Amino acid sequence: MAESGAQLFARLEPRRSLKHIEPRLFPDDGGPDHGEVVELHGTEGTGKTELLYHLLCRCVLPAAAGGLETDVVFVDTDYSLDILRLVSILDSRLSAAGGLEEAELRSCLSRLLVVHCSSSSQLLLTLHFLETAFSSRPSLSLLLIDSISAFYWLDRCEGGASVSKQEEKLSKCSELLGRLLRDYRITVFATSHAIRRSYRSPDAPGSSSSSSSSSCSSSEGERPYLCRSWQRLVTHRLLCCRAEAGGNMAAAAGGGNKEQRRRQVFSVHCTSSSSSSSSSSSSSSRLKAYRSSSFYVTDGGVVFI
Repeated sequence: MAESGAQLFARLEPRRSLKHIEPRLFPDDGGPDHGEVVELHGTEGTGKTELLYHLLCRCVLPAAAGGLETDVVFVDTDYSLDILRLVSILDSRLSAAGGLEEAELRSCLSRLLVVHCSSSSQLLLTLHFLETAFSSRPSLSLLLIDSISAFYWLDRCEGGASVSKQEEKLSKCSELLGRLLRDYRITVFATSHAIRRSYRSPDAPGSSSSSSSSSCSSSEGERPYLCRSWQRLVTHRLLCCRAEAGGNMAAAAGGGNKEQRRRQVFSVHCTSSSSSSSSSSSSSSRLKAYRSSSFYVTDGGVVFI
Protein backbone atom coordinates (compact mmCIF):
# COMPACT_ATOMS: atom_id res chain seq x y z
CA MET A 1 0.00 0.00 0.00
CA ALA A 2 1.46 3.33 -1.07
CA GLU A 3 1.45 6.06 1.56
CA SER A 4 1.73 9.80 1.33
CA GLY A 5 4.30 11.91 3.15
CA ALA A 6 1.64 12.90 5.69
CA GLN A 7 0.83 9.24 6.35
CA LEU A 8 4.51 8.40 6.74
CA PHE A 9 4.90 11.24 9.24
CA ALA A 10 1.84 10.06 11.17
CA ARG A 11 3.16 6.50 11.26
CA LEU A 12 6.56 7.54 12.58
CA GLU A 13 5.29 10.12 15.05
CA PRO A 14 5.45 8.82 18.66
CA ARG A 15 2.11 7.61 20.01
CA ARG A 16 0.86 7.88 23.55
CA SER A 17 2.33 5.15 25.74
CA LEU A 18 -0.26 3.15 27.68
CA LYS A 19 2.25 1.56 30.05
CA HIS A 20 0.46 3.10 33.04
CA ILE A 21 -3.10 2.71 31.78
CA GLU A 22 -4.03 0.77 34.94
CA PRO A 23 -1.20 0.12 37.44
CA ARG A 24 -3.45 -2.05 39.64
CA LEU A 25 -3.75 -4.68 36.91
CA PHE A 26 -0.12 -5.14 35.91
CA PRO A 27 3.17 -5.91 37.67
CA ASP A 28 5.30 -3.14 39.16
CA ASP A 29 7.39 -2.73 36.01
CA GLY A 30 4.30 -1.47 34.20
CA GLY A 31 1.66 -2.52 31.75
CA PRO A 32 1.71 -2.85 27.97
CA ASP A 33 4.09 -0.60 26.07
CA HIS A 34 4.05 0.31 22.40
CA GLY A 35 3.46 -2.67 20.14
CA GLU A 36 2.25 -5.05 22.85
CA VAL A 37 -0.88 -7.18 23.22
CA VAL A 38 -3.00 -7.90 26.31
CA GLU A 39 -5.38 -10.86 26.29
CA LEU A 40 -8.25 -10.92 28.82
CA HIS A 41 -9.25 -14.55 29.19
CA GLY A 42 -12.06 -16.12 31.17
CA THR A 43 -15.49 -17.68 31.18
CA GLU A 44 -18.65 -15.68 30.56
CA GLY A 45 -19.61 -13.31 33.35
CA THR A 46 -16.14 -12.78 34.83
CA GLY A 47 -15.88 -9.04 34.18
CA LYS A 48 -13.82 -8.99 30.97
CA THR A 49 -16.02 -6.52 29.08
CA GLU A 50 -16.37 -4.31 32.17
CA LEU A 51 -12.58 -4.16 32.34
CA LEU A 52 -12.52 -3.12 28.68
CA TYR A 53 -15.01 -0.32 29.43
CA HIS A 54 -12.81 0.77 32.32
CA LEU A 55 -9.69 0.90 30.13
CA LEU A 56 -11.57 2.59 27.30
CA CYS A 57 -12.85 5.33 29.61
CA ARG A 58 -9.38 5.81 31.06
CA CYS A 59 -8.12 6.56 27.55
CA VAL A 60 -10.85 8.87 26.24
CA LEU A 61 -11.39 10.90 29.44
CA PRO A 62 -9.69 14.31 29.74
CA ALA A 63 -6.60 14.68 31.91
CA ALA A 64 -8.62 16.65 34.48
CA ALA A 65 -10.73 13.52 35.06
CA GLY A 66 -7.72 11.20 35.26
CA GLY A 67 -7.78 10.24 31.58
CA LEU A 68 -5.13 9.98 28.91
CA GLU A 69 -6.96 11.90 26.16
CA THR A 70 -6.12 9.40 23.45
CA ASP A 71 -8.23 7.89 20.66
CA VAL A 72 -9.51 4.31 20.76
CA VAL A 73 -10.87 1.79 18.24
CA PHE A 74 -13.37 -0.73 19.61
CA VAL A 75 -13.88 -3.77 17.35
CA ASP A 76 -17.09 -5.44 18.51
CA THR A 77 -17.25 -9.03 17.23
CA ASP A 78 -19.76 -10.24 19.84
CA TYR A 79 -22.19 -7.36 19.20
CA SER A 80 -22.22 -6.83 22.95
CA LEU A 81 -21.04 -3.23 23.20
CA ASP A 82 -23.49 -1.38 25.45
CA ILE A 83 -23.08 2.28 24.53
CA LEU A 84 -25.52 3.37 27.24
CA ARG A 85 -23.41 1.56 29.82
CA LEU A 86 -20.30 3.25 28.48
CA VAL A 87 -21.94 6.70 28.61
CA SER A 88 -23.06 6.00 32.19
CA ILE A 89 -19.48 5.25 33.26
CA LEU A 90 -18.14 8.34 31.49
CA ASP A 91 -20.88 10.43 33.08
CA SER A 92 -19.96 9.12 36.53
CA ARG A 93 -16.21 9.73 36.07
CA LEU A 94 -16.72 13.25 34.72
CA SER A 95 -19.12 14.11 37.54
CA ALA A 96 -16.66 12.82 40.15
CA ALA A 97 -13.96 15.03 38.63
CA GLY A 98 -15.92 18.19 39.39
CA GLY A 99 -18.88 18.57 37.13
CA LEU A 100 -20.34 17.25 33.92
CA GLU A 101 -20.97 19.22 30.75
CA GLU A 102 -22.46 17.80 27.58
CA ALA A 103 -19.54 19.18 25.56
CA GLU A 104 -17.07 17.17 27.67
CA LEU A 105 -19.04 13.97 27.20
CA ARG A 106 -19.24 14.57 23.45
CA SER A 107 -15.49 15.19 23.37
CA CYS A 108 -14.87 11.85 25.08
CA LEU A 109 -17.12 9.98 22.64
CA SER A 110 -15.47 11.71 19.67
CA ARG A 111 -12.25 9.87 20.59
CA LEU A 112 -13.98 6.50 20.10
CA LEU A 113 -14.36 4.63 16.80
CA VAL A 114 -16.64 1.56 16.91
CA VAL A 115 -16.56 -1.16 14.25
CA HIS A 116 -18.72 -4.32 14.14
CA CYS A 117 -17.61 -7.62 12.60
CA SER A 118 -19.59 -10.81 12.06
CA SER A 119 -16.91 -13.16 10.69
CA SER A 120 -13.15 -13.66 10.60
CA SER A 121 -13.15 -12.44 7.00
CA GLN A 122 -14.78 -9.18 8.08
CA LEU A 123 -12.28 -8.86 10.92
CA LEU A 124 -9.41 -9.22 8.45
CA LEU A 125 -10.93 -6.56 6.16
CA THR A 126 -11.50 -4.31 9.18
CA LEU A 127 -7.85 -4.52 10.19
CA HIS A 128 -6.85 -3.55 6.63
CA PHE A 129 -9.24 -0.59 6.85
CA LEU A 130 -7.85 0.42 10.24
CA GLU A 131 -4.34 0.68 8.81
CA THR A 132 -5.46 3.85 7.03
CA ALA A 133 -6.89 5.18 10.30
CA PHE A 134 -3.69 4.45 12.22
CA SER A 135 -1.54 6.02 9.52
CA SER A 136 -3.56 9.24 9.48
CA ARG A 137 -4.32 9.62 13.21
CA PRO A 138 -1.28 9.58 15.53
CA SER A 139 -3.66 10.11 18.47
CA LEU A 140 -5.10 6.63 17.85
CA SER A 141 -3.16 4.52 20.34
CA LEU A 142 -5.43 1.71 21.52
CA LEU A 143 -7.23 -1.11 19.71
CA LEU A 144 -9.83 -3.08 21.69
CA ILE A 145 -11.26 -6.36 20.35
CA ASP A 146 -14.22 -7.98 22.10
CA SER A 147 -13.66 -10.81 21.43
CA ILE A 148 -10.81 -12.28 19.39
CA SER A 149 -12.29 -15.78 19.81
CA ALA A 150 -15.82 -14.92 18.65
CA PHE A 151 -15.50 -16.89 15.40
CA TYR A 152 -13.55 -19.86 16.77
CA TRP A 153 -16.31 -22.45 16.29
CA LEU A 154 -17.43 -20.99 12.96
CA ASP A 155 -13.87 -21.19 11.61
CA ARG A 156 -13.51 -24.75 12.88
CA CYS A 157 -16.71 -25.73 11.10
CA GLU A 158 -15.69 -24.08 7.83
CA GLY A 159 -12.16 -25.53 8.01
CA GLY A 160 -13.34 -29.14 8.13
CA ALA A 161 -10.83 -31.69 9.40
CA SER A 162 -7.77 -29.58 8.54
CA VAL A 163 -6.37 -27.68 11.54
CA SER A 164 -4.47 -25.31 9.26
CA LYS A 165 -7.71 -24.48 7.42
CA GLN A 166 -9.51 -23.97 10.72
CA GLU A 167 -6.87 -21.49 11.87
CA GLU A 168 -6.14 -19.86 8.51
CA LYS A 169 -8.30 -16.76 8.91
CA LEU A 170 -7.28 -15.96 12.48
CA SER A 171 -3.65 -16.57 11.55
CA LYS A 172 -3.94 -13.98 8.76
CA CYS A 173 -5.60 -11.54 11.20
CA SER A 174 -2.79 -12.14 13.69
CA GLU A 175 -0.10 -11.61 11.07
CA LEU A 176 -1.70 -8.33 10.00
CA LEU A 177 -2.06 -7.27 13.64
CA GLY A 178 1.63 -8.00 14.12
CA ARG A 179 2.49 -5.64 11.28
CA LEU A 180 0.21 -2.92 12.67
CA LEU A 181 1.85 -3.31 16.07
CA ARG A 182 5.30 -3.04 14.54
CA ASP A 183 4.64 -0.22 12.08
CA TYR A 184 2.30 1.98 14.12
CA ARG A 185 3.32 1.02 17.69
CA ILE A 186 -0.25 0.77 18.92
CA THR A 187 -1.41 -1.23 21.95
CA VAL A 188 -4.01 -4.00 21.69
CA PHE A 189 -6.41 -5.35 24.33
CA ALA A 190 -8.53 -8.35 23.32
CA THR A 191 -10.88 -10.64 25.22
CA SER A 192 -11.08 -14.38 24.62
CA HIS A 193 -13.65 -16.86 25.89
CA ALA A 194 -12.63 -19.85 27.92
CA ILE A 195 -13.47 -23.07 26.12
CA ARG A 196 -13.79 -26.09 28.34
CA ARG A 197 -12.46 -29.15 26.57
CA SER A 198 -12.62 -31.65 29.41
CA TYR A 199 -15.24 -34.31 28.73
CA ARG A 200 -15.04 -36.14 32.05
CA SER A 201 -18.25 -36.76 33.91
CA PRO A 202 -19.05 -34.18 36.60
CA ASP A 203 -19.14 -37.06 39.08
CA ALA A 204 -15.74 -38.42 38.07
CA PRO A 205 -12.83 -38.14 40.54
CA GLY A 206 -10.93 -34.91 40.07
CA SER A 207 -13.66 -33.24 38.04
CA SER A 208 -14.62 -29.63 38.80
CA SER A 209 -17.73 -29.11 40.87
CA SER A 210 -20.12 -26.23 40.36
CA SER A 211 -18.63 -24.44 43.36
CA SER A 212 -15.14 -24.48 41.91
CA SER A 213 -15.93 -24.05 38.20
CA SER A 214 -15.52 -20.28 38.51
CA SER A 215 -12.10 -20.53 40.12
CA CYS A 216 -9.11 -19.09 38.27
CA SER A 217 -7.26 -22.31 38.94
CA SER A 218 -9.64 -24.42 36.84
CA SER A 219 -8.05 -26.77 34.38
CA GLU A 220 -8.34 -27.10 30.63
CA GLY A 221 -10.74 -24.24 29.98
CA GLU A 222 -8.05 -21.72 30.91
CA ARG A 223 -5.37 -22.98 28.53
CA PRO A 224 -4.59 -20.96 25.39
CA TYR A 225 -6.31 -22.58 22.42
CA LEU A 226 -6.16 -19.94 19.68
CA CYS A 227 -3.67 -20.26 16.82
CA ARG A 228 0.08 -19.97 17.43
CA SER A 229 0.28 -16.74 15.46
CA TRP A 230 -2.01 -15.10 18.01
CA GLN A 231 -0.32 -16.67 21.02
CA ARG A 232 3.05 -15.30 19.88
CA LEU A 233 1.62 -11.76 19.86
CA VAL A 234 0.36 -11.84 23.46
CA THR A 235 2.72 -10.21 25.97
CA HIS A 236 0.31 -9.85 28.91
CA ARG A 237 -2.41 -12.34 29.83
CA LEU A 238 -5.15 -11.44 32.29
CA LEU A 239 -7.01 -14.46 33.64
CA CYS A 240 -10.41 -13.28 34.91
CA CYS A 241 -12.71 -15.20 37.24
CA ARG A 242 -15.31 -14.79 39.94
CA ALA A 243 -13.98 -14.87 43.48
CA GLU A 244 -15.47 -17.55 45.68
CA ALA A 245 -18.00 -16.53 48.30
CA GLY A 246 -15.45 -16.66 51.11
CA GLY A 247 -13.11 -14.50 49.07
CA ASN A 248 -15.85 -11.92 48.59
CA MET A 249 -16.26 -11.45 52.31
CA ALA A 250 -12.54 -11.44 52.96
CA ALA A 251 -11.92 -8.85 50.27
CA ALA A 252 -14.56 -6.55 51.70
CA ALA A 253 -13.76 -7.15 55.36
CA GLY A 254 -11.18 -4.39 55.44
CA GLY A 255 -13.77 -1.69 54.88
CA GLY A 256 -16.83 -0.60 52.95
CA ASN A 257 -20.52 -0.60 53.72
CA LYS A 258 -22.95 -3.52 53.69
CA GLU A 259 -23.84 -2.92 50.05
CA GLN A 260 -20.17 -3.22 49.04
CA ARG A 261 -19.84 -6.47 50.98
CA ARG A 262 -22.77 -7.96 49.05
CA ARG A 263 -21.24 -7.25 45.64
CA GLN A 264 -19.78 -9.98 43.46
CA VAL A 265 -16.00 -9.71 43.53
CA PHE A 266 -13.91 -10.63 40.49
CA SER A 267 -10.26 -11.64 40.49
CA VAL A 268 -7.66 -10.94 37.82
CA HIS A 269 -4.34 -12.77 37.60
CA CYS A 270 -1.84 -11.12 35.26
CA THR A 271 1.10 -12.84 33.61
CA SER A 272 3.41 -10.41 31.80
CA SER A 273 6.20 -11.54 29.52
CA SER A 274 9.06 -9.44 28.20
CA SER A 275 12.13 -10.34 26.15
CA SER A 276 15.47 -10.08 27.88
CA SER A 277 17.68 -7.54 26.09
CA SER A 278 20.77 -9.63 26.77
CA SER A 279 19.33 -12.83 25.31
CA SER A 280 18.14 -14.07 21.98
CA SER A 281 14.61 -13.46 20.75
CA SER A 282 13.49 -17.04 21.38
CA SER A 283 10.64 -17.81 23.75
CA SER A 284 13.10 -19.22 26.31
CA SER A 285 14.53 -15.72 26.79
CA ARG A 286 11.23 -14.24 27.97
CA LEU A 287 11.04 -13.04 31.54
CA LYS A 288 7.73 -13.34 33.37
CA ALA A 289 6.15 -11.24 36.10
CA TYR A 290 2.89 -11.82 37.95
CA ARG A 291 0.25 -9.81 39.76
CA SER A 292 -3.20 -10.51 41.20
CA SER A 293 -5.92 -7.95 41.86
CA SER A 294 -9.63 -7.86 42.64
CA PHE A 295 -12.51 -5.59 41.72
CA TYR A 296 -16.26 -5.25 41.78
CA VAL A 297 -18.60 -3.48 39.37
CA THR A 298 -20.80 -0.49 40.22
CA ASP A 299 -23.05 1.77 38.17
CA GLY A 300 -19.99 4.02 37.80
CA GLY A 301 -17.74 1.24 36.50
CA VAL A 302 -14.98 -0.94 37.93
CA VAL A 303 -13.77 -0.36 41.50
CA PHE A 304 -10.52 -2.06 42.59
CA ILE A 305 -10.17 -3.35 46.14
